[in-house]
Amino acid sequence: MFTPSNRTFETGRLLRFAAVGLLNTALGYTIILTGLTLGYGDILSNILGYAGGLILGFFLNRRWTFSDAIHLRKGAVLRYAASFAVAYGANLTVVLIALSFGLTNNPFVHLAGISVYSALFYLATSRFVFVSEPGRGNSDNSGL
Repeated sequence: MFTPSNRTFETGRLLRFAAVGLLNTALGYTIILTGLTLGYGDILSNILGYAGGLILGFFLNRRWTFSDAIHLRKGAVLRYAASFAVAYGANLTVVLIALSFGLTNNPFVHLAGISVYSALFYLATSRFVFVSEPGRGNSDNSGL
C-alpha cells in the first residue's frame, strides 16, 4: 500500500534532483567513455559508469536534494540501490515494449524510458530512501 510522504512537494527539491541527475549522468558518461578508450569493453565500462554516477548521486541527493546530511538512516544505501533497480527496470521495460512494436533506434523511445526512470526514482528517493527518522525533525528547508 502506498503511504504518502510527510514532506510537502517542493519545486526547489525537484530542480535540485534534476541538477544532481545531470551531474551524475555527466560523470557516468565520462567514465564510460574513459573505460572504452582504455579498452574495458562496453559492459565493464557501462557498469563502472553507472556505479560512479550512482555513488555521486547518492551523496549529492542525500546532502543537497533531500537535506538529510546529518544522519544516514539504517538501510538507506540498500533502499537507494533497490529504488535504482526498480526505476531502471521500468526504463528497460519501456524500451523493450517499444522494440516489440518495431520502434528501433528511436531517440523518443529512450526519452520516454528516461522520463519513467526519473519520475519513479524521484518518488522512491523522496518517499522511501531519504525520509526522516521517526521522532527526528525534517530539515528540508536548509537548501544546501
